[in-house]
Order: sequence, then structure tokens, then C-alpha cells
Amino acid sequence: MILYRIVTALFCLFVALPILWLLYAAFLPATAILQASLATWGFSLENFAALAETRIWRAMGVSLLASGLTVLGQLVIGLMAAYAIRSGAPLLGLVLVVLALPAELLMVPLYRQLQLAGLLDTLWALVLPFLASPMVIFLLLQSLRRLPWELVEAARLDGAREAVIIWRILAPLLRPELIAAGILGFAAHWNLVLYPRVMAGVGELRTVQVFLIDLLRNHPLDWGLLGAAALVATLPLLILYLIFEKRIIEVFEASFK
Repeated sequence: MILYRIVTALFCLFVALPILWLLYAAFLPATAILQASLATWGFSLENFAALAETRIWRAMGVSLLASGLTVLGQLVIGLMAAYAIRSGAPLLGLVLVVLALPAELLMVPLYRQLQLAGLLDTLWALVLPFLASPMVIFLLLQSLRRLPWELVEAARLDGAREAVIIWRILAPLLRPELIAAGILGFAAHWNLVLYPRVMAGVGELRTVQVFLIDLLRNHPLDWGLLGAAALVATLPLLILYLIFEKRIIEVFEASFK
């Protein structure tokens, strides 16, 4: 038991090292960073002051808007698709196949489709291809399977329409699962790098991850500025995970039982 705890603690420390280094570099004065010594300590907000003069806040806004719209669509479409599969639609195999496909495999045909539709370098290029998430559908389907289906059958006998069953009966019962699925979908979309770079990586629609890549290219040795930018870009996800950590773990574990 003691050995298990020691190994667990070492593993947790190893996982936390990038975050600790991020905090160390973000708040360290530029003069201290130039000394190139881990024994150097200090506290300064000058890196964040320099970051405020860049366009990171616009990139954060683009990412928040695109990821928010995407998650909203994923939850709406995901719940309806999960309900359809639970009701007997033979779509589960398709969902699992799409879930197993690497996203990069679909990038070239998606680029051509968006180009033909005139949607390249628009907000919709960042949103539309992700509205149907197989991960969200699968998680909500597993949650629906744990609910007593007699509730749905009783509602149908009472004459309730399918929309009423989904949004007034099932959605409130699945609120924790919807929150967890939404956070996972938000994190997945927020962390996209290659796709937004290809589809909308120039002009005013750079996401925060694309912005970080450009910042690294323009300031490869300014570790304080890069650390501050990475910390700001990570904060939304850290806050969400800290608030809903327990719920996410419970829902994710239950979905694979």
C-alpha cells in the first residue's frame, strides 16, 4: 500500500510538472529568466502586461464563441441522436466507426466542401463540421440506457410528442450527463490546433491555439511571455475541470460500464 501511494504521488508530480513550470515562467521577471537558472525566483506581472498588448484576447473570444456554439449544437444533436438510437434506429455502428476515425483523415474532404460552400475563413468553418460529435452521442446513449425506459413508454401512451419526451422528460434527468459531455466537447474543440490553422488560421478568426503557435514562432525565446500566454489559454479549461471534476469522472466511468 505504501509503495502504491509513493508511485501514485510520483506519477501525479510528473503530470503536474508542466503546469508548475508554466506558473514558474509566467510570473518570473524577464531579467530572471535570462539568468537561465532554476534556482532563480521572483514575482512579476510584466509578462502579462506584454501579453495584453498582443491580440490574445480576440483569439480567446473567437475560441470561446466557436467552442460555445459547437458544444450547444453537439448537445442538441447528440441528445436527439442518442434518443433515436435508444429507440431502435440502427445508427450505433456508424457512430462507433466515426468515433474511431482520426480527425485528420477527414480534413482534406472537409476543406474541399467548405471551399465549395464559401465557408473557409469564417466562423462556421470552425463550428459546422463538429456539430455532430460521436463522443457526445455515445456518452448520452450510455446514460439513456441506464434510465428506466418505462418513463418514455408511459409518456407515449399519454400522447406526448417525441420533442416533449426529449426536452421535458429526458433532458432534465440527464442534466449532469449533459454538463459533463458539454465540458468534454468544449475541451476537445478548444484544444484543436491543426484544423483551425488550415480552415481559418489567418485574419481575424485565429483561435487561441493558433495564436499560441504564432506567438511561439515570433518569440521563440521569450519564455515568460509564452508561459503567460499558455496560462491564460489554459485557464478556462482548468476552471471548468476544477468545478465539475467529480461529475466528469463519474459520468465517464459509468458510460463504459
